[in-house]
Amino acid sequence: MKTEKNNVWNYNRDVDAENCGEGVYRKIMAYADEIMCVENRFAKGAVGALHSHPHTQVTYVAAGAFEFEIDGEKKVVRAGDVLLKRNGVEHGCVCLEEGILVDIFTPMREEFV
Repeated sequence: MKTEKNNVWNYNRDVDAENCGEGVYRKIMAYADEIMCVENRFAKGAVGALHSHPHTQVTYVAAGAFEFEIDGEKKVVRAGDVLLKRNGVEHGCVCLEEGILVDIFTPMREEFV
């Protein structure tokens, strides 16, 4: 199933994953006009291509390890680490160990739904 806007209760087991490319799957977990929560699962070696968007994004590394590039700077992050990506800043990643990223966007990403 797809998550509906403003839905209060959202169970991971009930949300369908969308294939976003080789080894990357996305679940829209909850959203309203002003905020969105997205779970991204990465296979080892999967790439989140460099990109930017007009949304501020906080990424929580729930599992695994990733090499992130944010605004030209590269660092390795692991489970428990958090990244802040301001609107318009170019960013991307490579998954070093199978993992999960939880992204919070403000405002919500309309193109995802």
